[in-house]
Amino acid sequence: MSTLPRWDVSDVHESIGSRSFAVAMEAADAAVARLEQLFEAHEIRGGTPRAVTETDGAAADEVLAALNAVNLQLRSLSVYVHATVSTNSYDDLAQGTASELSVVSARVGPLQARLAEWTARLGAEQLATVSVAAGEHAGPLTRLAARAEHQMPEELEGLYAELGTVGSNAWGRLHADLTSQLSAEVDLPAGRQRLPMAAVRNLATAPDPATRRAAYDAELATWPTVATGCAAAMNAIKGEANIVNRRRGWPAPLDASLFANNVSRPTFDAMRAAVLDSLPDFHRWMRAKATLHGHEGALPWWDLFAPVPFGTGTVTWERGLAIVRDAFEDYSAPLGSLVDRALRERWIDAEPRDGKRGGAFCASFVDDRSLVFLNWSDSLDSTQTTAHELGHAYHNVQLAGRTPLQRMLPMALAETASIFCETLVVERGLATATGDDRLALLDVDLIGSCQVVVDIESRFRFETEVFARRQRRTLGAAELNELMLEAQAAAYGDGLDQPTAHPYMWAVKPHYYGSHFYNWPYTYGLLFGLGLYAVYQKDPERFRVGYDDLLSRAGMATAEELGSSFGLDVTSEEFWTASLDVVRARIADYLALATARIGAR
Repeated sequence: MSTLPRWDVSDVHESIGSRSFAVAMEAADAAVARLEQLFEAHEIRGGTPRAVTETDGAAADEVLAALNAVNLQLRSLSVYVHATVSTNSYDDLAQGTASELSVVSARVGPLQARLAEWTARLGAEQLATVSVAAGEHAGPLTRLAARAEHQMPEELEGLYAELGTVGSNAWGRLHADLTSQLSAEVDLPAGRQRLPMAAVRNLATAPDPATRRAAYDAELATWPTVATGCAAAMNAIKGEANIVNRRRGWPAPLDASLFANNVSRPTFDAMRAAVLDSLPDFHRWMRAKATLHGHEGALPWWDLFAPVPFGTGTVTWERGLAIVRDAFEDYSAPLGSLVDRALRERWIDAEPRDGKRGGAFCASFVDDRSLVFLNWSDSLDSTQTTAHELGHAYHNVQLAGRTPLQRMLPMALAETASIFCETLVVERGLATATGDDRLALLDVDLIGSCQVVVDIESRFRFETEVFARRQRRTLGAAELNELMLEAQAAAYGDGLDQPTAHPYMWAVKPHYYGSHFYNWPYTYGLLFGLGLYAVYQKDPERFRVGYDDLLSRAGMATAEELGSSFGLDVTSEEFWTASLDVVRARIADYLALATARIGAR
């Protein structure tokens, strides 16, 4: 494996134990206290509706400026600590500091709830007539006012924020610690080896089939050792959400998720209807992939992420970055230069290691800088993931001029740039690739699409049922396994060799433990990104002119408004079907190439 980079945040603070970090923590705590006093001084809370005054305008200007400043301080501290916790869960000082910081941050939640009530009381449009800041934050304030309809009384919102630090947040940290410190014995062809679970999971993309199967067997033998703890965390987090959603007046957990993502129910329903229609196409792709790998019938789980069974299938870190850089530069010089900047300024941590969490993410840090978290596996799949996360970093650059309230991105819209950047890489490769090279590239792309469409459909079904059953009682690990297998059977159908399905995916995926219905926004992002790419192809120069502005406004408008700015009607099933037709065309291309390859054996 190539020498892989680790990020460096020592220019911000030398360490969590440094004097500068302690001073920053003290300053943040004091700033939150002043913000609490400011809310009291201006009586920012709900009440009987009334007409706005000039005094309200001055209060809005002062409160919004102070709230944005506090959120900036807390974001910098939180991401700094998370940079250590996510890469070394054994660091007790970092873990304790993360807990301490969560207590401070929790005090801001009730204040934003009070701001929502106050805005609903006076009206966001009316406030904008007397406050420059309110006008600049019209979108976020309108959403806050709408949120006020689904809030508990002020005292209960405050209590919930405090209890969350020892409730769902603590359970989420437990899951992260259990899984990041988990390792497994893998019977590799070269001999038995103990590896961190993140490294074991990376072996799913190994060129050698025996290695992939060994990693799968090791996973299924190891996840049961932490299943009880993960099940306890799942029950606590989903149980808490059910109680709070009921108290806030949400008809169902999905309604709360849709609101949080600025996506309407008609838009979601249109997207899901198109997704369900596409599942048989993915099943055909899986069965063709199975045949390529020498299986009769359906594809076993351990080969879901397998590279095509010819060639080395290995992509070094340097080559992967070159692929991403070239595709980005084809789009624009600023996007291409971001790759080298991220390397030069040490934004990236790519090495899988003990104590490091699995998966990938990008976190906005200070100014226009991001931290990019990867678990590189010398594969085209990792190359696509790198493009995805650097797409988030580019989005963060465009958001840098916005205030924290303006850049509170809903997940569905936060995936816009990341998916678009993945598409740039895929399309650049497909433009010139032929024969086996084209088949290999299509394979990697369809693996990703299958995860984002098919696997996420299974996650959606699983989480829906968990929420429903958790209303009545707790669920044990065995029952969670059963629900996961049922959801996978429904989504993967005859494309997957069902006896090989992965019952512990509920323990694998951290998304279930950090938020609710976290996954469907990825489907939205993929299909919206494909729609945007179609617009880009029609008129590249015009698209470039408006694209960066669209990214900068992603936290200030609804999904429907952002779509319409590019002439896209996301409430229409036809839009989603058209995006999935792009995937269908790639499946048809894959099937033709795979058939020719099999016939040539």
